[in-house]
Amino acid sequence: MFEIRVICAPTEAPEITKALSETFATGPVRQHPTRDGERVRLYVSAEQQPSHWPAPETAYAAAPSIISEIGWTARGVRDCLHGIAVREFWLRKAALLDRIAVTDDDPVSGDAATCAVEAARRLMEIDHAAGLGPSGYADGPYTPDHPDSIREPRGYVRQEYALWIRHH
Repeated sequence: MFEIRVICAPTEAPEITKALSETFATGPVRQHPTRDGERVRLYVSAEQQPSHWPAPETAYAAAPSIISEIGWTARGVRDCLHGIAVREFWLRKAALLDRIAVTDDDPVSGDAATCAVEAARRLMEIDHAAGLGPSGYADGPYTPDHPDSIREPRGYVRQEYALWIRHH
């Protein structure tokens, strides 16, 4: 648990409080005026919310080897113009990059993680533009435009890959 202090204009307090509660598991917000009386201080106890995304080990348990997926993705770039499903290509590419990033020295902000996030965002754009329903992405609350998906694109990929691999 940790404490967050924010100093802001009184009109910004509700929006900031909402954003904090969407990002963290928060306690009640305590609000006090600053000494000059023009702004407010917000104090809130918070904890990181537990992840609801499938763990990589779970999402990718039935996945082909990384080497096999690298070969499939390389062929997929060429074949993308000749009829393979674009969504499948981006799903498998994003999953591959996520799997590589998980094993990287810096699995959150390293080069592999950055590439994984960008591929995940591309998949989310495709899903959002297609307006896919239950057959495209999970029936759960985590659609491509859900705030949790936007905050954690690689989690969205894990959710989608776990669903996809079960049906293939």
